[in-house]
Amino acid sequence: MIDIKEILSILPHRYPFLLVDRVTQLEPSVSVTGIKNVTINEPFFQGHFPGNPVMPGVLIVEAMAQVSGILAFKSGMQGSSVYFMSIDKVKFRKPVLPGDQLRFEVKAVQIRGKVWKFRGEAFVEDKLASEAEFTAMVTDEQI
Repeated sequence: MIDIKEILSILPHRYPFLLVDRVTQLEPSVSVTGIKNVTINEPFFQGHFPGNPVMPGVLIVEAMAQVSGILAFKSGMQGSSVYFMSIDKVKFRKPVLPGDQLRFEVKAVQIRGKVWKFRGEAFVEDKLASEAEFTAMVTDEQI
């Protein structure tokens, strides 16, 4: 298990944009499972939507990408930044609400140097909330 202290040492993201609380499973270069506890205190709930708080879908996909960045780092790809290159086949199946716990299951589909292609799914309990395919690059370079 990777706790929040170690996550902070891996990812450059910080509050309010750090969207991973814990990693429960990791097989280097293969797959990772991460957790995000969604609370009513999240700053995005103030405006999305007042009286009917729903986690923005783009942040669910961003959280998947952060989990995948941990996978890349723990697989030996150490760099200071992980950049999205593409996001494909995104589907939102169920709204994510305050009090939900998101479980991200991400698999590395293809690895070519610093460029990784992933397939991710986000679950609330055992219900699929979102899925996506995305490509990212791990680098020390400023783009």
